[in-house]
Amino acid sequence: METIFDWLTVLIFAGLAVLYLQRSAAEEPKDTPWHYLPPATACAAANYAGNSGYVLLASVLMLSTLVYLYYVLKPRFRA
Repeated sequence: METIFDWLTVLIFAGLAVLYLQRSAAEEPKDTPWHYLPPATACAAANYAGNSGYVLLASVLMLSTLVYLYYVLKPRFRA
């Protein structure tokens, strides 16, 4: 945990893991574990790219991960 990319990707991945655990505990899960593979892979790729000096690529990958989470997995935010 040395760079900002380490912290940001771990934060995104932790949110993804919590969402997966909440959904898998439901009586009838509406998505499969395969739905979580693209954002998890993108988090790993973003971390690697950021640590290798490709800041723009890492930023795009993290943003695309968040967009995927919002539009495909559709987390519900409670007020």
